[in-house]
Amino acid sequence: MSGTSWTTAALGELVSCESPSADADATRRCGELLAGLVVTHLDGGPPERVEVGGRTHLSWTWGDPRVLVLGHVDTVWPMGTLARWPFLLDGDVATGPGVFDMKAGLVQALLALSLLDRLDGVRLLVTADEELGSPTSADLVRDSARGLAATFVCEPSAAGALKTARKGIALYDVTVTGRAAHAGLEPEKGANAGLALAHALVAIAELGRADRGTTVTPTVLAAGTTTNTVPAAASAALDVRAAVPAELDRVERDLRALVAAEPVVPGTRLELGGGVNRPPLDAASSADLFAIARQLAPAAGVADLRGVAVGGGSDGNFTAGIGVPTLDGLGAVGDGAHAEGEHVLLSHVEPRARLLASLIEEVR
Repeated sequence: MSGTSWTTAALGELVSCESPSADADATRRCGELLAGLVVTHLDGGPPERVEVGGRTHLSWTWGDPRVLVLGHVDTVWPMGTLARWPFLLDGDVATGPGVFDMKAGLVQALLALSLLDRLDGVRLLVTADEELGSPTSADLVRDSARGLAATFVCEPSAAGALKTARKGIALYDVTVTGRAAHAGLEPEKGANAGLALAHALVAIAELGRADRGTTVTPTVLAAGTTTNTVPAAASAALDVRAAVPAELDRVERDLRALVAAEPVVPGTRLELGGGVNRPPLDAASSADLFAIARQLAPAAGVADLRGVAVGGGSDGNFTAGIGVPTLDGLGAVGDGAHAEGEHVLLSHVEPRARLLASLIEEVR
């Protein structure tokens, strides 16, 4: 089946159905739209709808599965973004919220499956909360992949390159409890939680190790209530990325030691929450599959296929973490994930779908 007859229209439908991660109803609507596309273009039947924590994830299994094709329907873009930035076509370029990450990857996955002579041996899983760190779907992803020969992740490519390694991710919250007081009349009676957090963040940022590829980044910060009150509470979210599990372990140990130490600001108390969200996707997990992909790429029309290691995580980290060979970045060619103006190059949709179909045929 040629993809040119329906894939661009399907992409427009998916992008025009807003599905921000924070809105479970919106992701459910977009999932149902996708389910309709599966029926129309694969004759694949209805999905299994897996409800976890108010989220609806979709799974199709044909025969005795050997291969998992993995994607997500949620995006980082809030409801209403389409009003100012709709799905648009300009020659070979399609743009719109979520088009690159990763609705074009979903379309490519459907096209790849439509190119197979049979669907037996394939499982397709589409989750609804990947951009949040997969809080309700991580176990489902692992269970769906367990015991299979391969997982193929249709996340966007890196300028056409497959993602052969990904850093692991840990997410933490540092909370500081202090004591309020009037900032003008008697500030000495307070215990400034904001100041204590500032001291802690300087030390926390130093836990990164550039030579090891480990980053520790404070992101969302909050402190205080009014301009004339010593802050009684403060908090910071931390994003930790590391290429190897040992580095994630080291950072956690150092964070816990730092929080347990005597606070710089007397009268304040620090606490740490969170932990490892995704293990690293090690290059060894993808090496054999990438070698096969390079062999198949020319016949699929994909030239000069490369592999790269990236700092971002995906649900492929979970499947690699349980020992299932995993190849990532099989989705769209384009740019701008999570950024205004993200886009895909439509001329790459069909060749990339042929490559995925060939990989499935080779492995299942």
